[in-house]
Amino acid sequence: MSEKVLTVNQLGKSFKKTRIVEGISFDVYKGEIMAILGPNGAGKSTTIRNIMGIMYPDEGEIIFHNHGKEIPRHKIGYLPEERGLYKNVKVMDILLYLAELKNYPLKKAKKRVEEYLEKFDLKGKEKVSVEELSKGMAQKIQFIGAIIHEPELLILDEPFSGLDPVSQEVFKEEIRSLADNGTAILLSSHQMNLVEELCDRLFMIHKGRKVITGLMENVKEEYANFKCTIVGENDEQLFEQLPMVQRIEQKGIVTVIHLNQDVQIPLWLKELPSNLMIQELSIDRISLHEIFVDVATGHKGERKGGKLHA
Repeated sequence: MSEKVLTVNQLGKSFKKTRIVEGISFDVYKGEIMAILGPNGAGKSTTIRNIMGIMYPDEGEIIFHNHGKEIPRHKIGYLPEERGLYKNVKVMDILLYLAELKNYPLKKAKKRVEEYLEKFDLKGKEKVSVEELSKGMAQKIQFIGAIIHEPELLILDEPFSGLDPVSQEVFKEEIRSLADNGTAILLSSHQMNLVEELCDRLFMIHKGRKVITGLMENVKEEYANFKCTIVGENDEQLFEQLPMVQRIEQKGIVTVIHLNQDVQIPLWLKELPSNLMIQELSIDRISLHEIFVDVATGHKGERKGGKLHA
């Protein structure tokens, strides 16, 4: 593992009598993309705002390696979920202003702006005011503003929100390129498919506490049980006696059978009733999206007699 850029240690924060985060601890390393995930109200934004110094924790510490506990604002890039740029300011002017706030050399900043405008298909927009841009274009400008000063740590809060698929691909490529060049990236998003494609590690919180953390492939192996999807006209009773089943979801002619973690697929397939109607059958692991939903809903029940018991 490469060097640590950020350490969050036993972070705790309350608002009045409500506990928002409790005992949150994680590290972010140089050149990695780490996802911080959780349902709305889980404490993600509070954690990010404490890292940024927008608010301060009641307990715990936040350490910026090579900088101590002092927040090195000129070394941090931040794309907030709530977008906001001066609408009547020209694109080049706002980006150079943001670079200046980070004490980044003006000449170098201008060159980087020109490069990024071309890369993001915004060449020729230097003198256009922000209010004349589409929502997607404005988001690209805000993204450039977050990375213009070559930050050591980049915090991205819902970076893909509102982007079309082509722009999402551009963002993904750039985020991965930044990580490959050594930037430590902390990313929060509800778009689990993009998180799964992009991130190296994840830290999932629920009700202010850690619930899952680890390398993406390890999390998938530990939490992503197999599921069997069968397309065909079948009564749910046909599946009642199957072993190693957590729960069954049936919608129309599609039956999804969620299996226990230690199932042996070749042996389990032999247990399928011989009178099943099968137009299609597939077996794969559940997605990160499904893991997220299970955590958020507490959907950890076991099916007995064809029913789901939480």
